[in-house]
Amino acid sequence: MKPTLALVGRPNVGKSTLFNRLTRTRDALVADMPGLTRDRHYGHGRVGDRPYLVVDTGGFEPRAKEGILKEMAQQAEAAIAESDMLLFIVDGRAGLTPQDEAIGERLRKSGRPLLLVVNKAEGMNQAMVSAEFHQLGLGEPLVISAAHGDGVRDLIEQALAPFPEDDEDADETRGPKVAIVGRPNVGKSTFINAMLGEERVIAFDMPGTTRDAIEVPFERNGRAYTLIDTAGLRRKGKVFEAVEKFSVIKTLQAIEACNVVVLMLDASQDISDQDAHIAGFVVESGRALVIAVNKWDTVDGYRREQIKLDINRKLNFLGFARLHFISALNGDGIGGVLTSVDKAYAAAMIKLTTPKLTRALQNALEKQAPPRHGLFRPKMRYAHQGGSNPPIIVIHGNALDHIPESYTRFLERSFMDAFKLKGTPLRILYKTSKNPFAEK
Repeated sequence: MKPTLALVGRPNVGKSTLFNRLTRTRDALVADMPGLTRDRHYGHGRVGDRPYLVVDTGGFEPRAKEGILKEMAQQAEAAIAESDMLLFIVDGRAGLTPQDEAIGERLRKSGRPLLLVVNKAEGMNQAMVSAEFHQLGLGEPLVISAAHGDGVRDLIEQALAPFPEDDEDADETRGPKVAIVGRPNVGKSTFINAMLGEERVIAFDMPGTTRDAIEVPFERNGRAYTLIDTAGLRRKGKVFEAVEKFSVIKTLQAIEACNVVVLMLDASQDISDQDAHIAGFVVESGRALVIAVNKWDTVDGYRREQIKLDINRKLNFLGFARLHFISALNGDGIGGVLTSVDKAYAAAMIKLTTPKLTRALQNALEKQAPPRHGLFRPKMRYAHQGGSNPPIIVIHGNALDHIPESYTRFLERSFMDAFKLKGTPLRILYKTSKNPFAEK
């Protein structure tokens, strides 16, 4: 499972700037104004082959008693409890403050692994800027500039050093990991209990019963599986308790750690924006997917037609996934879901040879050539597999830097049809050959 790094510190020390640097995005708002980040923000990062999750928090006021500062402090507290490593950010230009000391004392009591990070040190002597922060007693300060990138790679390598790298081959021998995700109270725990034939997971008619991701190993027809029950992902405005806010992180980690996701929908409710957001994150993560519409036995024929139309309209980007209509309470349709999980897992882990991929590429090119860019038409020469879960196809050729998204989607569909990759998304990467005469 990806390690989670939480950025903690007082307001305006550069946490969001560092978040953007670590995730290589501009997702976090950044401005020279204290308290701009109020809610938590999460993102993905990678250094070399090591992926990780990053949580950006609002300015931490440990002694806040009321108002927005108290709510921000609650979220920071939850981030501390949920994280694998804390990055305590201080301002090298402002120097050590009483608030830094209060935060340092709180983090020391948490017992979590911690790195002290002195930010905004561009153009300054590292030894001098870090000297006064030694009195916090939190180890050797790491001096960086989040805005300029100085020292950031060393920081992330040190932060990830204590965590072992995932062994994907070992996961494959243990069978697929299947994460059950969806909004609260759609019947995820009931589904797992029906699959297992026993009450292994608490199932109660109250949203939010499950607060953590729970792994449940089991065997069916001689094959090993691990089911992961997750807390329901609510719409952001509906999440109030800090601990519940950070159960989102556990759900996202479960999606990242699994091989196949079962997205559960409630037949008695309309497809919501939150359902689409969850599905979008699954696709973005590249995980194989099966859709299960639960409580099918509780709705009439008219409602069934409405929910099918709703799925086609709001979740049309999930055309690669198999769809099942089930009743977890009665056990109807459960076996079909597991069969689709097996097929989706097989598609996600498929091994494709270079000759087969290149022939499929040539067939696609004969049907539709890539559009010209300027005077030249991109030329695709051959393809090979670059990874699994999801399958990654690397295409080599000339002038591939400006292939439009629409043509990439055409190639994705062509490969998925050619190899019958139902149940998994597919990624295409382009590698352009270097022109030896470009500099002459």
